[in-house]
Amino acid sequence: MATMVIPALEAGGGFTRYMNAIRSFPMLTPEEEVAYARRLREKNDEEAAYQLVTSHLRLVAKIAMRYRGYGLPISDVISEGNIGLMQAVKRFDPDRGFRLATYATWWIKATIHEYIIRSWSIVRIAASNSQKRLFFNLRRLKSKIGALEDGDMQAGQITSIARRLDAPESEVIDMNRRLQGDVSLNARSFDDDDEGVEWQDRLVDDVNVEEVYAERSDSARRRQALEQALSGLSTREQRIIRARWLTDHPLILDELSAELGISRERVRQVEERAIEKVRVAIATTTRRAAGYNSTSPKLSSSAASR
Repeated sequence: MATMVIPALEAGGGFTRYMNAIRSFPMLTPEEEVAYARRLREKNDEEAAYQLVTSHLRLVAKIAMRYRGYGLPISDVISEGNIGLMQAVKRFDPDRGFRLATYATWWIKATIHEYIIRSWSIVRIAASNSQKRLFFNLRRLKSKIGALEDGDMQAGQITSIARRLDAPESEVIDMNRRLQGDVSLNARSFDDDDEGVEWQDRLVDDVNVEEVYAERSDSARRRQALEQALSGLSTREQRIIRARWLTDHPLILDELSAELGISRERVRQVEERAIEKVRVAIATTTRRAAGYNSTSPKLSSSAASR
């Protein structure tokens, strides 16, 4: 069977055309979804994979719209979300009793999060869990406590958010300042599904067992990708990256300069080169994981081939 291609969203425009294209794909009934999922798992059926993916492209677009405030091209965000959807389809077990949309939501979010982390200079590679929670939740929590004004928050607001996210108050202050200038949570979105809805109303935080399971699986996958990337570095590069980025008490350049017997500037140069190597390696691993191997359905997408 020939490779089936899903619509591509080109950078710089074509969003309405893309949305019209993906709306042409039919939604599946629960019975159809289970049948296609079983065909995929038992027979590696390419058409089944195609039906499962295309019927959920609207879900990807809806989730991707929530991340417009990060200043990244919506075409890239949707493409990354489509990769997450493909990962979910590959791993979906219909016999667990929940819908594909529930399971896929966290794979889609995780892939988009990973793309944002790779793309934003303010989020360091292998940032701490508290920093990641701050990055993706700060604006939502600010809206809940009414801290929507630009500039620094009040002391009580900082304390409240720090407690909720189990993060140091200094990190809350720093992340808030770095995120200044993003789209306001009171700005309204105007897609065809939620015309006139404020962005803050779309940042829901519903959790169930299946979602937690998917999120933990993705976290383990990302840790594995990071370790694999680090294994490709030299001993000195690994030491610098681990000492600077993968510890709760990072060393400063002068300390590593004394330890390694090289200049402070040389340490900085090695660090920059090593970070770039790790970023490239993680991106390559992510895209390989998202693709279908020779025995898997050969669904193709511009997102997976970029």
